Amino acid sequence: MRYLPLTPADRAEMLGVIGAASVDDLFVDVPEEARLSGPIEGLPMHASEMAVERHMTALAAKNLSAGSAPFFLGAGAYRHHVPASVDHLIQRGEFLTAYTPYQPEIAQGTLQVLFEFQTQVARLLGTDIANASMYDGSTACWEAILMAARVTRKGRAVLSGGLHPHYGEVVRTMAKFTGDEIVSLGTDLTAEPDDAAVIGAIDDKTSCVVVQYPDVLGRIPDLAAIAEAIHAKGGLLVAVVTEPVALGLIEAPGALGADIVVGEGQSLGVGLQFGGPYLGLLGCREKFVRQMPGRLCGETVDAEGKRGFVLTLSTREQHIRREKATSNICTNSGLCALAFSIHLTLLGGEGLAQLAAVNHAKAQALVERLTRIPGVELLNHAYFNEATLILPRDAREVVRELAERGVLGGVSLSRLFPVADGLDKALLVAATETVTDEDIETFATELEALLVGVPA
Repeated sequence: MRYLPLTPADRAEMLGVIGAASVDDLFVDVPEEARLSGPIEGLPMHASEMAVERHMTALAAKNLSAGSAPFFLGAGAYRHHVPASVDHLIQRGEFLTAYTPYQPEIAQGTLQVLFEFQTQVARLLGTDIANASMYDGSTACWEAILMAARVTRKGRAVLSGGLHPHYGEVVRTMAKFTGDEIVSLGTDLTAEPDDAAVIGAIDDKTSCVVVQYPDVLGRIPDLAAIAEAIHAKGGLLVAVVTEPVALGLIEAPGALGADIVVGEGQSLGVGLQFGGPYLGLLGCREKFVRQMPGRLCGETVDAEGKRGFVLTLSTREQHIRREKATSNICTNSGLCALAFSIHLTLLGGEGLAQLAAVNHAKAQALVERLTRIPGVELLNHAYFNEATLILPRDAREVVRELAERGVLGGVSLSRLFPVADGLDKALLVAATETVTDEDIETFATELEALLVGVPA
């Protein structure tokens, strides 16, 4: 009765009301060959709750988790320390249960938090305005391309080779349904980002160029130069930030000429979470606000002159006609946005700058130690907390062997770019404030043992 609260009599009564003879009648529109004809092979019919817990615990034990090993993975998802107070506050009933604030009179707390979140994101990204969050960084990237097409009335977008390949896949998948032309530049193993290639791909039909900052190899592109080039052709610069902590140390994209800035907010307050749920960020110039997707919370006064908060803009398909909508986003990751906002509030501006400085110092220490190993070379000398190393052998094999030795030692670029040539020896490593000196030494010792045969 815990999971199947309806009795056979209940089901029979419901079927009678709708005129169906059996539950099977409800699935007649599904082709018979697509339906299960019996139990799933290999899956037991039932088990006790304790047996299932033991089985799942045993499966989980096969994982090498982020908190149980030296951890140097990045590539768009970063392990940062999330203060315990963040989790405590987001689990308060008034936040945890206030899912979507359609009724402002009973959701003032949630609306105010989102209003403050927008302010924080706009200041962080260097934009005039920001919305009340989106699904995640990759879908926010696609929404920015759609937004640029509406603003410029052009349908050609250029993706830098330094854009995270998963973001590129999302963009190309979605473009199949809109007819937008997507020009994806190749990813080359060079110390400098592909600024010249991006600028060279711009023409009069280009609605926007999409540039990651820092890029997927850890390099830092010259956004100002790219902005000047795309603006000269009447297009927009879309900057993508997958590591928002970097903006505590490097210039905000909006200040360098980016018209729309999107990103992934996972680093602050959210945690790795096995890949989700994450948090999409989007900010832009104020003059583009009417083309901004999602929702915007605003401040107002009520009939008695008291301060209050409302959904000022909500141009989603759920609210207005599809042809007038700027997106069909169904939620704004409100709880993740709250976690982001609490964490950033606890840090403050100075705290974020200090956290960023620690991250960069950890990355410098990691790179310095690993490049002392014979055969290991650094690709890019300008980076934040993530850089690309060139190994003397296949990086995918090295990553697997390091995991067997209890070290999560980075992401091989050939895993991110499986069809690209020449990336098999490239290893992307990241270091955050969670990395200790002992972690770095363990990584270096095990890597050296694998590469040059020195006993670990």
